Amino acid sequence: MSGWTPSGALATNIEITSINVHRGDVIQIGGQPCRVANLVQLPAGAKRLFFESGEVLTMHARSRLIALRMTRKW
Repeated sequence: MSGWTPSGALATNIEITSINVHRGDVIQIGGQPCRVANLVQLPAGAKRLFFESGEVLTMHARSRLIALRMTRKW
């Protein structure tokens, strides 16, 4: 994961669920930051998250995590 931040962008901690997780979100798992590279919709509102580093995580419909999201500053 690169440490580069686009100019004009702000990093914000947000609570995410399987409904509002996005590509590019950074989730800390076991003390390691992992950036979401791809998402796959699963039955019952779950999503499988594929990270840039190769790890995979399944978020169930009731899962709640804290993620770092880059937001554009206009």
